[in-house]
Amino acid sequence: MEIQLLLENLTNPALLFFVLGMFSVYVKSDLEIPRNSSKFISLYLLFSIGFKGGQALSHEEVSADVLWLILFGLLISTTIPLYVFLISKKRFGTFNAGALAAAYGSVSAVTFVTAVSFLEVKQIPFHGYMVAIMALMESPSIIVGLLLVSLCSEASDHRMSHKKAIHHALTNGSVLLILGSLFIGYLVTDKEAEGIKPFTNDLFKGFLAIFLLDLGIMTGKKLLSLFRYGWSPLVLAIIIPLVNGCTIAILSGYLTDDISNRFLFAILAAGASYIAVPAAVKIALPEANPGLFIPMALGITFPVNITIGMPLYFYLVENF
Repeated sequence: MEIQLLLENLTNPALLFFVLGMFSVYVKSDLEIPRNSSKFISLYLLFSIGFKGGQALSHEEVSADVLWLILFGLLISTTIPLYVFLISKKRFGTFNAGALAAAYGSVSAVTFVTAVSFLEVKQIPFHGYMVAIMALMESPSIIVGLLLVSLCSEASDHRMSHKKAIHHALTNGSVLLILGSLFIGYLVTDKEAEGIKPFTNDLFKGFLAIFLLDLGIMTGKKLLSLFRYGWSPLVLAIIIPLVNGCTIAILSGYLTDDISNRFLFAILAAGASYIAVPAAVKIALPEANPGLFIPMALGITFPVNITIGMPLYFYLVENF
């Protein structure tokens, strides 16, 4: 891996703001992003990336190759939960394993957004259909995780809550917003889109930096709860994303030669959901401990992906 690529990513302003957020918790600062502001910024990021993806998609032809890429994304999001459940069930129990399977099989929209910013810095355009693929990959792993718990658990009182959780997975606000923005971006003309371009493009990196500052604060507060389980969560939260990302970075080369597609597929496979999945798990698996899977996804996997993961996956798609 090129050291220069790693150093460039480590000096990314968005990443440095994430570190600042964690540092503020360590020194017990009262730095805090208001909850309403944080929610607005997260909605803005999803809206912006969806709208820009729709605009890009409107200039592309949806061919058979694109449909194969969609199927590849769905295969990723239904396969990863299977092995994550198997390796974590004995260590953490059935319900926690189901939550981890859903989290690591699903995608991280914020990691995806950060990866798009990474490509923009390198002046590499991405394809709009990758936004649609990202949105489609969010729900299947949640459903698989719940089904695995149903198969392995002796309890029978989760049937109704599972139904609610599956409905939530399919109509989750982040999924609905990004798909809706994608559809709107696809429909509007270039002239109409030009009117909101300063909002969707020029402000994007600034809002991303503030959002990652907020995530850094959240991460710092939740990280310590992991150590009650020993070192296993830390090790798994590092190994799982790197194995997933590196594997898909290489395997995706058999489907497409496009560097941006392969890089984003690697990011989607490596990411872990800490927004949609916790909301669904709270409904369906109240026995699962959020002090385990949320800090693993947000406190370990997310920073691993945006520090060493992105340069590593980019190196692999460029050279293999």
